[in-house]
Amino acid sequence: MSTRWRGGRGADTRRGGRRRGQRGLVGAALCAAAVLVAALAACGGGERDGGSRTGAGVPPRLHDGADSLATRNQIAAGRSDSSAGAPAPLPADSRVLRVCADPNNLPFSNARGEGFENRLAQLVARDLGRELRYTWWAQRRGFVRNTLGAGACDVVMGMPSGSDMALTTRPYYRSTYAFVSRAGEGAAVSSFDDPKLERLRVGVHLIGDDYANVPPAHALARRGLVRNVRGYSIYGDYREPNPPARLIDAVAAGEIDVAVAWGPLAGYFARRASVPLVVTPVADTGEEVAMAFDISMAVRREDRALRDTLDALLARRGRDVVRILDSYGVPRARGARPEGGE
Repeated sequence: MSTRWRGGRGADTRRGGRRRGQRGLVGAALCAAAVLVAALAACGGGERDGGSRTGAGVPPRLHDGADSLATRNQIAAGRSDSSAGAPAPLPADSRVLRVCADPNNLPFSNARGEGFENRLAQLVARDLGRELRYTWWAQRRGFVRNTLGAGACDVVMGMPSGSDMALTTRPYYRSTYAFVSRAGEGAAVSSFDDPKLERLRVGVHLIGDDYANVPPAHALARRGLVRNVRGYSIYGDYREPNPPARLIDAVAAGEIDVAVAWGPLAGYFARRASVPLVVTPVADTGEEVAMAFDISMAVRREDRALRDTLDALLARRGRDVVRILDSYGVPRARGARPEGGE
C-alpha cells in the first residue's frame, strides 16, 4: 500500500541512540494525522497544511512525488547502475514484456525474482509469449514518474486501482491493513476500538518526516493513542534485505506487543518470524481513512491495448493469480478477486 520521503531517519527502535528522536517523529506525525480528523486541540501546533493527504490515501509503498536527495541516493543504491536521473526510455518490442520493479522489496519483488509480483510477471510473460525484462528502481517517491512515465517499462505489477498516475487494470486482489501479534498472548486485537490498545506497545510504519503517514497512524491518533506508539520507517536501511520487515521483527523480538502493517507485508513476514505470530485483518469500524485497497497492474495512460490484454489475462488466469497470492500469505479483504481460470 510505497513511496517515500526520507528513508534513513529513525529506521527502527532497536537502535537505542535513535529511540528518543524516533518517538518525537511518531508524535509529530500522529499529531498531524489527528489534525486531519479534527483533533487539533489535542495536538497543539506543529502541523503542516494538507501534509497528510497523500499518506492517508494509499498503501505505504505506492505513493509518488518529488525526490529528496536522500531518496535519490537510495534509489541509486537499488539500481543496476548508480547514475543520477531516470532510466533511459527503451524502444517498444512486442516480443518483450518490460516490467519496472523494486530490487529489494519482498514480498512484492526483488532482484532474485522471489516476490509475488515477480511470480505474476513471469505468469504474464509466459501467457503472452514474451521475454520478461526488468528495469530496477527502488519504490520510493518518483517511482512511477521515473519508470513507467519515462518509458522505461510497459507494466508496473502493483498499483492502487484507479490511480491517476497510470492506466490500471481490473483489480487482481484487495487487501487490508492487519494487526500482527505474538501467538498465545491472549485474544488478538482486531479493531482500533479494542481497549487493549491503550496499554499495549503499538508499532506502525512511518513514511517520512513531512507528516504524510499510513492509515493506521491516522486511526490511532484519532483515538488519542500516541504515547504508546512506536514508528518504524517503511524505508529502513536499503543496504539490508527487505527494510519493511523490521516492524514485524519487532513484534517477534518483544520490542512491541502489536504491529499494524499493510496486509501483504504482515502475512509474508509473520510466516517467516522466529516465533509464532498471529495476523488479524483490521475490522471495518467505519474509519474516515480507508484500510482496504484494490490493487491492479498499471500501464501508461495511452496504452489501452496492453491494459485490455492484461484484463483478459487476469480473467483467464484468475485461479493461478489466487494461488500465487495464497502462497505468499496475502490476506484479502472482501471485494476484488480474479475470476475464471484454466
